[in-house]
Amino acid sequence: MINEEIRASELRVIDADGNQLGIMSRQEALDLSEEKKLDLVCIAPKAEPPVCKILDYGKYKYDQQKREKEAKKKQHTTQVKEIRLSTFIEDHDIMVKAKTGAKFLRDGNKLKVSLRFRGRERDYVARGQEVMEKFAEAVSDVGEMDRKPKFEGRSLTMILTPKSDKKI
Repeated sequence: MINEEIRASELRVIDADGNQLGIMSRQEALDLSEEKKLDLVCIAPKAEPPVCKILDYGKYKYDQQKREKEAKKKQHTTQVKEIRLSTFIEDHDIMVKAKTGAKFLRDGNKLKVSLRFRGRERDYVARGQEVMEKFAEAVSDVGEMDRKPKFEGRSLTMILTPKSDKKI
């Protein structure tokens, strides 16, 4: 709320330099802000009495948007990356895929590992479980299992998350 939008009869007023001017009536505060050719902005409407500051509202909004934009830049969104394995994959190939998976985990992303059974491969579920365990063991230094290997249709999937450095 700014200027005439403020409805409270008494306000705690702070000037542009951050000095408290004390509690005064709404009209006195508005006159003071007009005298300085600035706006009266309510920064804490729920306080008793509400806290208002005399400042340049346009500049205030610009600075606020700038701070929000900076905060958004520094924010990291977690993505779910996926790696696909096969039932009869060789150990070296598992290590190559594990290296890629470890990079994803180090970047702070979750990792979905899926192994699809095609045709008669469905008879080798135990082999698929072994492949998943080898993969999980290969990335165990940077990631931990969030969800154990589980069937979803014809695929066996597991979710790995980055290891947290914080020990409780």
